[in-house]
Amino acid sequence: MKPRSQFEDRRIPKIDSFFQVYSGRWHGWGNEEPFPSRHNLGRDYLVEAARERAKEMVILAVLLLAAAWPTVLVMIEIARLHQSHH
Repeated sequence: MKPRSQFEDRRIPKIDSFFQVYSGRWHGWGNEEPFPSRHNLGRDYLVEAARERAKEMVILAVLLLAAAWPTVLVMIEIARLHQSHH
């Protein structure tokens, strides 16, 4: 049997009936709030920013120590040479 076109009988075409009308309530998270994490968004951002800042500070400290190490060694050698001449 040949499939019938939805336009053959000149009525309104069939539509997809799997859509859902938004009723003003959020049904995806199990609670009544439309977006449950929205009130935590600022706090979550601050916590993540603090973590990133802590990582950056550790890296900066390592780089500063690596850069300062030769200067510290030179100062120690100068102090030793100065003491040995007196």
